[in-house]
Amino acid sequence: MSTVAHAETHGHDHHGPPPANVSSRVDSRLLGIYIFIASEIMLFGSFFTALFFARVIVAPEAWPPEGFHLPVYLALVNTIILVTSSFTMHWALQSIKRNYRAGLIAGLTLTFLLGLTFLLIQAREYSRIGFGPDANAFASTFFGLTGLHGAHVFVGLSLLAFALVRSIRGHFGPDAHDHLGVEIPGIYWHFVDVMWIIVYMTVYVL
Repeated sequence: MSTVAHAETHGHDHHGPPPANVSSRVDSRLLGIYIFIASEIMLFGSFFTALFFARVIVAPEAWPPEGFHLPVYLALVNTIILVTSSFTMHWALQSIKRNYRAGLIAGLTLTFLLGLTFLLIQAREYSRIGFGPDANAFASTFFGLTGLHGAHVFVGLSLLAFALVRSIRGHFGPDAHDHLGVEIPGIYWHFVDVMWIIVYMTVYVL
């Protein structure tokens, strides 16, 4: 009788597929965001390829074409804003690692406001730039790259807003697994910042 009960219990414990093999080195959620960012780099790479093709093959004589001017200094201000937001994001993450919740909330709030300011300045730039994406190859690549990046900033702001609401509600903690909800948006935000520096140097400066 006891043998049958043991067999039934033993069989119940092993019902279904075996548990997934989880690496102890990299959290699956962190690995997921890294793979996602790798795919995003390839996406941006295709847009940069289109830019270089248009610049070298389509219009090698003048870039930007005569009559087209970009607000380089306004874009520089936006660059400073976005780089600053990386520091405030880093402050937020370090704060929760030290169990300093006020610093976490303040850092996330500042990062969100800086990112929102960046997006509003870019929208104002679009409204005053004087040409549309259908004007020529230069305009198409300009709006394509900056618009793609702006969409990523919007996604980053959504992640930051979600993390901020959770932090206000008392979520997250200093343990490594308890602040992934801050660390993952932070990794994405740093990626957005680095990508903007490349966009700024490629589109506005070179």
